[in-house]
Amino acid sequence: MMLHFRDPAKLKTKKIVFEEAYAARDSITLEQLKELSSKRRMIEESINESSSITTAIAREMSGGLTSRSQQVLHNLEMYLPLLENLIFHVGMISDFGQIVRWNSELKMQWTSALSSSSFFNFKGPKYFQINSLQFEIGMTLFLYGAILQERALEVLPADLVQSATLFREAAGVFHHLAHKVLPILQYSLTAERPPEVVSSVSTVMSLICLAEAQAVTTKRAEEKGTTVGLLAKLHHGVAELLDEAAGVLNTASRDCNDISSRIVEFISCCKALHELKSKKYFAESLKIANQFGAAIGVLRVALVDVKKKKMPGEESWKYVLKEEIDKFAELLRKHEHENEFVWHEKVPSEDELPEPEGNKIASIIPYQPKRWERQLAFKI
Repeated sequence: MMLHFRDPAKLKTKKIVFEEAYAARDSITLEQLKELSSKRRMIEESINESSSITTAIAREMSGGLTSRSQQVLHNLEMYLPLLENLIFHVGMISDFGQIVRWNSELKMQWTSALSSSSFFNFKGPKYFQINSLQFEIGMTLFLYGAILQERALEVLPADLVQSATLFREAAGVFHHLAHKVLPILQYSLTAERPPEVVSSVSTVMSLICLAEAQAVTTKRAEEKGTTVGLLAKLHHGVAELLDEAAGVLNTASRDCNDISSRIVEFISCCKALHELKSKKYFAESLKIANQFGAAIGVLRVALVDVKKKKMPGEESWKYVLKEEIDKFAELLRKHEHENEFVWHEKVPSEDELPEPEGNKIASIIPYQPKRWERQLAFKI
């Protein structure tokens, strides 16, 4: 089983009306601003769960798409090229003061799905407002990556190849955010900001998605009967990606001290799970190589190490990890019993035990931003 981290998609936003904030110089620009507002309203209603339209109408409006995640992705893919075009044309305006005034009137507000304060706010969701179009596209792209991740989990039971592809696409979106979008926004940030606008947090999300893509690929390799040696390397590669994510998250915590502990728990728990799976297959490869004592030593040390770790608070994660620990303990018991009565091999000390190597094969699918090239003219 795999662990699921659905928190990033739990974003909400407040309504914005572009044509009321930006002064259009002609009717064509006005219509395009209205279209932009209309496309965004569909996203607002989807994620805020405030839509009054029926399921059948929503399916028809999205071209027959049935799942909520597919419909949200469709709406985002309609909105983002229009937003990119607005950002392009606003960026050509030399009157910076006017841009600031327009953006202030727009009142772009989003909640955070990764902020600790969002989970303990009894007055309702906390909204962050940053008067910059880079904030709007940053949060929209973060939502896009998170919904791709959610869709990957949705198709996982039926199509492992598509699931891995979607995780890699999500990793590409978060990588683009971290390196191309959010660095520009840093100059506009206030002290109070959501974790989603911190570049290193997007890097963490990209690594998590890559780890999930590799976990799905490894699951497919298991079903195809791949050798235990390679399976050990693939699971260890997942753990290495998550270890890298944990390191970056530590840096992110210095840039933003309001990051939810749930993402830390997920990374830690998921890493522990794949370390166990890696050690299980590695021990099996040692057994095949007639190193039965070393196989037992690897299993013993891995079980001791995982039992030292703090169990997660999320019940579904706790259940999956505990189930794997119980299976692992039973495997160790059987090996020790077999060694006692059949092989009589000495179990090496921990310092003498071999370590599995990791093999990281998952790679991002680069996100290519699209811009619908339409002329916009504003009153300055």
